[in-house]
Amino acid sequence: MNLLALDTSSIACTVAVQIGEQVYTRHEEQPREHTRLLIPMIRSVLADAEVDLCELDGIVLGNGPGSFIGMRIGASVAQGLAFGAGLKIAPVSSMAVLAAEVGATSPARVAVAQDAHMQEVYLGLYEVTGDTVMALIAERLQGCDAIPELHEGGDFVAAGYGWQRYPDLLERNRANLRGAAKLLHPHAEFLLKPGSDAFERGEAIAAEDVIPVYLRQKVAEIPHRKV
Repeated sequence: MNLLALDTSSIACTVAVQIGEQVYTRHEEQPREHTRLLIPMIRSVLADAEVDLCELDGIVLGNGPGSFIGMRIGASVAQGLAFGAGLKIAPVSSMAVLAAEVGATSPARVAVAQDAHMQEVYLGLYEVTGDTVMALIAERLQGCDAIPELHEGGDFVAAGYGWQRYPDLLERNRANLRGAAKLLHPHAEFLLKPGSDAFERGEAIAAEDVIPVYLRQKVAEIPHRKV
């Protein structure tokens, strides 16, 4: 398939275009620069691929959980492009994509933790075998405590910025981790496979139906004004 993939759920602003077997990418890790970076990066990869947006089959969106502002930027841009070009969007888990990258070379159990602020992380546990990523738990908010599923399953590789951001989380779970990957943020090229699979299964959705996964709904809600 011919696809555009993008993810702004973390400090990484990452974009990829797949045309047949060829993949073109851009990846920048700069906090609070997504608004400035994203559109030029998309234009750049489309130029590298020598295609127009309307020639693509769809858009793949890294849909969090992650930064509220970053995810709104990514979702808004994906929706605007999809509306303009008459394309559908396949939302995929940004954390499952990071797990897929960890397990790209050999099967692995991966514990992904991304910074959710407030002494919490977004946590996901996955089993990766080849191109298959199976979620072992529902993605959730997790405090800097012992993670019971790690003790039960064992042999996990830690990935994601949350482990670095909160050393206490790593220390309390170190005995049940077999190591830590250096991968902290998702890369857009790893969105392409699950996105393509979603399109082939007919699971892509209309742009207006995209709902970013925040997990912490308090951040996403509009505060009620006191009277």
